[in-house]
Amino acid sequence: MSIRSYRPYTPGTRQATVSDFAEITRSKPEKSLTKYKHRKKGRNNRGVITSRRRGGGHKRRYRQIDFRRNKHNIPAEVISVEYDPNRNARISLVQYEDGEKRYILWPADLKVGDSIISGDDAPFEVGNAMPLSRIPLGTEVHNIELMAGKGGQIVRAAGTAAQVVAREKGYVTLKLPSREVRMVREECLATIGRVGNAEHRNLTLGKAGRARHLGRRPKVRGSVMNPVDHPHGGGEGRAPIGRPSPLTPWGKPTLGAKTRKAKKNSDKLIVRRRK
Repeated sequence: MSIRSYRPYTPGTRQATVSDFAEITRSKPEKSLTKYKHRKKGRNNRGVITSRRRGGGHKRRYRQIDFRRNKHNIPAEVISVEYDPNRNARISLVQYEDGEKRYILWPADLKVGDSIISGDDAPFEVGNAMPLSRIPLGTEVHNIELMAGKGGQIVRAAGTAAQVVAREKGYVTLKLPSREVRMVREECLATIGRVGNAEHRNLTLGKAGRARHLGRRPKVRGSVMNPVDHPHGGGEGRAPIGRPSPLTPWGKPTLGAKTRKAKKNSDKLIVRRRK
């Protein structure tokens, strides 16, 4: 993949960059693996906005991704690499020998026509899924389970990979993309390789309209609001926030304040916190 830029015909095209989509081999999704997905638009079950600045955006069909990789010891052939509007990673359509089709996250360097397999005895190749107990130290993996059989929950974004750094007493130690080092049970599955579309992090939207297409609405700074709307609001002209530290609209500390629960069962599995 590479990045395309525009000539500055307009203020929007001056800064905008887009993917060239060179890796995409098919433009329409597999209909049997798509479904309608209701977009919450930041509302809860009562219709009240609980997550601000969301709404609108282009209509999407949800692609059902096989995060579990639980079809063991049956080879599958990679049919296509496709765009997925619901994530920044690309997805691959694979067909198993028994005829079933599934979508998986597309690992970098996996090509159409390649064969992949999942299971304890899977060969050590990109795209194959196997228990962490069978993966050599130093290997890059993605789509990692936190509970065996539940399906991959971490390291699924474009260009990410975790590194296997240690193994002892039924646990495997992983270095995650956030630099957090944590332990995971060795029977949990992980997929060999790095998630594709790594250049996504270098894209620039260039104009507000592209953010609106993604379902993101405008953000308004608290310092330009009234005191009734935000703790930073009020004052004459440009004014400092008037507090020892920045606050959310509801008076809670922000910009660096820890949001993880103080007591969580997985605390004992974290060797080193993320930066």
